[in-house]
Amino acid sequence: MSLTAGIVGLPNVGKSTLFNAITNKNILAANYPFATIEPNVGIVTVPDDRLDFLNNLYKPKNLVPTTFEFTDIAGLVKGASLGEGLGNQFLSHIREVDAIVEVVRCFEDGNIIHVEGKVDPIRDVEIINVELMLADLEVVENRIGRIGKKAAMTRDKEIQKEVEILTKAKESLEKNIPLRRVTFNDEELETLKHFNFLTIKPIIYMANVSEEDLIENNNQHVETLRNYAKEENAKVIVVSAKIESELSELEPEEKTEFLNDLGIKESGLDCLIKETYDLLGLATYFTAGQDECRAWTFKRGMKAPECAGIIHSDFEKGFIKAEVMSFEDLKKLGNELKVKEAGKLRLEGKEYLMKDGDICLFRFNV
Repeated sequence: MSLTAGIVGLPNVGKSTLFNAITNKNILAANYPFATIEPNVGIVTVPDDRLDFLNNLYKPKNLVPTTFEFTDIAGLVKGASLGEGLGNQFLSHIREVDAIVEVVRCFEDGNIIHVEGKVDPIRDVEIINVELMLADLEVVENRIGRIGKKAAMTRDKEIQKEVEILTKAKESLEKNIPLRRVTFNDEELETLKHFNFLTIKPIIYMANVSEEDLIENNNQHVETLRNYAKEENAKVIVVSAKIESELSELEPEEKTEFLNDLGIKESGLDCLIKETYDLLGLATYFTAGQDECRAWTFKRGMKAPECAGIIHSDFEKGFIKAEVMSFEDLKKLGNELKVKEAGKLRLEGKEYLMKDGDICLFRFNV
């Protein structure tokens, strides 16, 4: 599965610093707008304690975690939809991602320039929202302009339906309502999918705070952002770019010790990876044995043959059955033999909907 979350935000909010920490890449992180122009793509592993358990149980030659892709997109500015600050280029990069992670500055620091003069998270969020909505509105109006007369003249039901759906989207955008806040049925979503609208993409807000505020967990900017995010059922993840940058340079044991010293259970970036994975409706199944234990990403709702095809297209073409046991059963009972003896190892066919934590052996014949 190749799905990507795009990291966006105004310039100088900490995007590139956080991206560096996520991927351990040393990209340019400068204290002025447009330090990052081309999007930077990084592959990160998805934290999963279940894979550690499988590793201890099977002691395989290879251990392969599942991965997720983040794209760092250069800072947007007011007027981006009109081409300001290389805006059209940046907007096109956002169109290519599946979900948006919006980094919002929630820290005060006179040494770091804020493009709008002072820290105000809601203003910053709305600047970006407006630019994305204006870009979507332009797409809607252009399309309606092209097919509106044809719909009226030919009375083609398909075209008329498309105009109705686009008009619904247009009315929302004109009221400054992002499309992700609008209720669309499955048919409407199928039509809208072809336009790759920016404001329909799922979103997570990432509040970047100071080290002190993260430890004390007392930041009014964060509370304001949380209240705003509730309106669209979005989550807010609180991070300190400075701390995450330090954590990224540590070994796993040192990282755990550092977090414990700070009184933090989980790093903000580990939390971000998990939440973004969940936001996109992704889940994990495993293949396990002495040669290799591996985690595989799949989209919730996929059937067994489709999931087999993630490993190799031949597995899907020649799919016969899948031997499946749940991770929870394996952990509870201790080993594969006891799972079989307890009758918990199942043979599933082509209509089986895969579940998060399934451990599979696919039978196929090509």
